Amino acid sequence: MTTAVTAPERAGSAPDGTPVHRWVLERAGTRVAVLDYGGILQSVEVPDRDGVRADVVLGFGDVAGYVDCPSPYFGALIGRYANRIAGGTFRLDGRTYRLPRNNGTNCLHGGERGFDKRVWDAEPAADGHGVRLSLVSPDGEEGFPGRLAVSATYALDAAGALRIEYRAVTDAPTVVNLTNHSYWNLGGAGSGRAGGHRLRIAAGHVTPLDGDSVPTGPPAPVAGTRFDFREPREVGSGYDHNFVLDQGTSGTPGASVAAELYDPVSGRVLTVTTTEPGIQLYTGDAFDAGPFGPCEGIALETQHFPDSPNRPDFPSTVLRPGEEFRSVTTYGFGTADDRV
Repeated sequence: MTTAVTAPERAGSAPDGTPVHRWVLERAGTRVAVLDYGGILQSVEVPDRDGVRADVVLGFGDVAGYVDCPSPYFGALIGRYANRIAGGTFRLDGRTYRLPRNNGTNCLHGGERGFDKRVWDAEPAADGHGVRLSLVSPDGEEGFPGRLAVSATYALDAAGALRIEYRAVTDAPTVVNLTNHSYWNLGGAGSGRAGGHRLRIAAGHVTPLDGDSVPTGPPAPVAGTRFDFREPREVGSGYDHNFVLDQGTSGTPGASVAAELYDPVSGRVLTVTTTEPGIQLYTGDAFDAGPFGPCEGIALETQHFPDSPNRPDFPSTVLRPGEEFRSVTTYGFGTADDRV
């Protein structure tokens, strides 16, 4: 079956009245809906071991649900900088940049009006298999330097896997860290807590955090701790941590198998591969968003590390003129019978 990319349909309006549209992709049993508001992955429908389809990401039926939600990152494309920058400040090339402190004393997920609150330009992807979103973030937006031109292409491959490719260029030195903030529940959205899912993360280290979720030192070994997911086990709760991914191989050049999530009830399996060096595991303990309660979804945010602009020992997030930021994350879907 070739990819079906439906003509965009009106899905509501942004707070400023800008029209918002929904794009639907379908291929090999996977059906995905993407909003041009926030680059939101609104739904991902896949079959269970008996062929019964369900939406496996938490989301809302209209744009208003996302705008009004007290936890505003459901399914969203996060930028300019995913995760936290300590103190809402960083230095680059001898200059200090000050950002909004929208998470205690820290800048979180790009500030007060990050990419999750923007209406992106949208068009069919060049190869016809997805939708390409793009926007320009002007110099100084949310305190970040440089005019940043960004694109994110959502596409389904021949096996029904969802591939998100991020690209960005700048006209001045800046920092960039992009991710998708979907909450996964392989039993189906609204089916209850996801803590019983079994999770494997290909990471031998985790970044230790202070009480404000900012790294306190170099990555620490997971062996003998509750952060050791190198073998599959129940997720449980109480996680909002960055895991340092081991090197590996996959079908995408430069990508590694980052994580595998399995729901023993439905038999559904999610496999995440990425070119990024880290993945944030967040079990959603704190949110209470409309129909969803604590721990009803598990976020697996592929990323560079929190506070990297202030940590020269971490992989760099600096992007300079003449360079291109490129990152690819793929979400593969299957059932227990064909689990790797």
